[in-house]
Amino acid sequence: MSTAPTLELADIFRQYGPAYRQAHSLPLHQHRLMHAIETCRTPELGSVVEWCDHCSYAHTYYRSCRNRHCPKCQGLARARWLEQRKAELLPTDYFHVVFTLPEAIAAIAFYNKQSVYEMLFRATAETLLTLAADPERLGVTLGFFCVLHSWGQNLHFHPHLHCVIPGGGLSADRQSWIAGRRRFFLPVRVLSSLFRRLFVEMLEKAYAAGKLEFFGDLQSLRDASAFHRYLAPLRKRKWVVYAKPPFGGPQPVIEYLGRYTHRVAISNHRLLALEDGHVSFAWKDYRDGGKSKEMTVSAEEFIRRFLQHALPPGFQRIRYYGFLANCHRARQIELCRRLLATACSVLLPSLSACHQFHRALIGQDRRLCPQCGIGILARLQLPPPTLWDTS
Repeated sequence: MSTAPTLELADIFRQYGPAYRQAHSLPLHQHRLMHAIETCRTPELGSVVEWCDHCSYAHTYYRSCRNRHCPKCQGLARARWLEQRKAELLPTDYFHVVFTLPEAIAAIAFYNKQSVYEMLFRATAETLLTLAADPERLGVTLGFFCVLHSWGQNLHFHPHLHCVIPGGGLSADRQSWIAGRRRFFLPVRVLSSLFRRLFVEMLEKAYAAGKLEFFGDLQSLRDASAFHRYLAPLRKRKWVVYAKPPFGGPQPVIEYLGRYTHRVAISNHRLLALEDGHVSFAWKDYRDGGKSKEMTVSAEEFIRRFLQHALPPGFQRIRYYGFLANCHRARQIELCRRLLATACSVLLPSLSACHQFHRALIGQDRRLCPQCGIGILARLQLPPPTLWDTS
């Protein structure tokens, strides 16, 4: 098991968050995010008392905030999600394709996260589904899911989608499974061209409907002619669509996905030091061959960089398309497995499977006493302490 980090994001927020909130006007969801991380696993959120019915063991631990931006609360959520995905994998190669927005579009997205993120998902899904359905390409209905990330290693704003795609799909008549080429999924150049056209069209429609806002250096784009001049060079530039080599099969894809799903902008293990109002953290410079480096910024700048990756309230950052769409996923997976001549297992893991997976994750069975290993733990939920207003 990994060593617990000595510095946590919560430490930075507790020490410098109050001053940051006082100096900056923040939306409500960012206030809530900061408060959740600051109070995560503290008495303020209440506690649970566990005791063994066989020996004298007793232990109190504090509740988690369960905020999706908290680096301490994503491990078990990721584990449960991956266990569900394991039950849906197909016996075929999988591809990892990344769709990235150019810096000029990312600048617009910074002030219009909800609208531009929606466009990114729609343009990406339409690109993949359209090209895969083309009889001259694969002529199939795909099934895939996309995960939104908005950060780079240095915490700068960098919106992109990670897409995980089985190497094939259902034929138009749903009577056969058609496998794609093993060395590459679809031509990256064609993916990039269609993605660019679809996204720019969506952006122009949103602008015409008055759904985009512009501030700071982009205020001039409120003028329609300036906006269209801004987009003109982007129509000719190559947009980055990166298709990674195919996975070896279902099990490797699960191990790989653990790096991308439920990830937050920065983990506690990357935090190195908090000294004299400055935060140091580790990062990889992919423009320099992926070398590991250290970056130091002021605590105020660090908090600003982290908060710019806060998702809009209620926004779904993992989405499913094609035969993996939520409305008919179970039925379509059963069909795919039948066409691939493999046994169809239960789509969701059993309760015992969940316990086994949780045990593998934390190194012990949470139901058994860690002291004697025999007794069954009993639990008592304690509410947060009452804070009396003495003002």
